[in-house]
Amino acid sequence: MIAEILATLACGIFAGAAIYVNLVEQPARLSCGIAAAIVEWRPSYRRGAVMQGSLAVIGTALALVSWWITRDSAWMIGGLLVFAVVPFTLIVIFPTNKKLQSNELDVTSAEAERLLVVWNKLHAVRSALSLLAFLIFLLALTHQR
Repeated sequence: MIAEILATLACGIFAGAAIYVNLVEQPARLSCGIAAAIVEWRPSYRRGAVMQGSLAVIGTALALVSWWITRDSAWMIGGLLVFAVVPFTLIVIFPTNKKLQSNELDVTSAEAERLLVVWNKLHAVRSALSLLAFLIFLLALTHQR
């Protein structure tokens, strides 16, 4: 039962942080102007990537251990959903991240603003995947015997 609780905790923290970024942090950044938003986004992203990457890997590993022990497919499904944020980030979001991190980007340009808006939409996918995994984990916990 400990692995299941810890998987749920890791996934819940990931989902909460991801949703917070979409609903609170990114809109607050944008309200400060594009140049300030880019300047703040860069170190925030680096720090967030370490935290969220770790939580995704830990949550996935614990979910798979939970599935192995219980044979409850909910842990496998939730684990795969939370893991999906990793390849999604590396394949889909990374090109936008790279452009936002580039010293070549004019931080006052319409392109910079467009990239921040696109990034928030892409990040919302991570929020949705992790929230769905978290809800699956919660349901699996409530159905434990």
